[in-house]
Amino acid sequence: MKTFGKLLLVFVMFFSFAEAAKKYRIKLAMTWPSNFPVFGDAVENFKKYAEEMSDGRLNIRIDSANKHKSAFGVFDMVKSGQYDMGHSASYYWKGKVPNTLYFTTMPFGMTAEEQQAWFYYGDGMELMDKVYSEHNLYSFPGGNTGNQMGGWFQKEINSVDDLQGLKMRIPGFAGEVISKLGVNVTNIAPGELYTALDRGTIDALEWVGPSLDLRMGFHKVAPYYYTGWHEPATELQFLINRKFMDKLPADLQAILKNAMKLAAYDMHTQSNHDSGINWESMKKEFPNIQVKTFPAEVMNAIKKANDELLVEKAKEDPLAAQILKSQADYLNQIRPWTIMSDYSYIKSLGQ
Repeated sequence: MKTFGKLLLVFVMFFSFAEAAKKYRIKLAMTWPSNFPVFGDAVENFKKYAEEMSDGRLNIRIDSANKHKSAFGVFDMVKSGQYDMGHSASYYWKGKVPNTLYFTTMPFGMTAEEQQAWFYYGDGMELMDKVYSEHNLYSFPGGNTGNQMGGWFQKEINSVDDLQGLKMRIPGFAGEVISKLGVNVTNIAPGELYTALDRGTIDALEWVGPSLDLRMGFHKVAPYYYTGWHEPATELQFLINRKFMDKLPADLQAILKNAMKLAAYDMHTQSNHDSGINWESMKKEFPNIQVKTFPAEVMNAIKKANDELLVEKAKEDPLAAQILKSQADYLNQIRPWTIMSDYSYIKSLGQ
């Protein structure tokens, strides 16, 4: 019996060592093209953190849209197991699963800091899991751009009539809102945006802000740069195949979650940093850029259309109603503090 016990102990120790030494290869597909700053940097940082924290037990291969050739196919590729992970934006999947769009951003909604608090200390993560669990997926916050600009326009917008027939790239809930005002909304892959704007395939587009817009070159072909209303806190996402994730050892699951969280934090910081630097460059090199804010008539019409659409969505789907109520309740709870702190501070400077 003593001999058997010793053999069993040796076997357990060997098995534990073998499991600890086992390496796991992860294939990740991202919506972004190769060498795409900020968004792509978040994915590269995630890879770095996960591999370092796992002491090499995790090995992550990143495939850009240039390789897998399906920028908006990431959801299906991760769901089916063709890829283990993905990096994209939740509102891209609203045509497949309408309730996914609420987890990127909402017009007139929370700021990045408010939304992060909702995800991790409110109902955000739980509600997001309700939506994605039905599709063999986990979804985690994947990096926030902060408040996005309202877009680049070939012509000035002075009234609601100026929106009639306008061809614009604008995704998510905002696209549905503005289409109610006569805008012809389209969604175009990132790598095709500049050409579409330059050739007149579209009249306007929103992308992000100076952090990414400078590299895209939109300021070279459109003179009007409008401030935002539609995406006050654009959160990207990491997608993970649930079957793949659930089979990983618990410590590696924890490492992936922490690597995603850290990479997301880094992206928000980088986006803010790069926007400040890039806007300074854009002002110097292209002094004719005209920064505009949509007039009150247009903003009131957009807000009215947004409110009407929110009511429609809540009536159509009980889960949508639950998500929207959670977001509205959280915003009502946290916004007074945002106004009392950040807004009041900036306003007091007179800038």
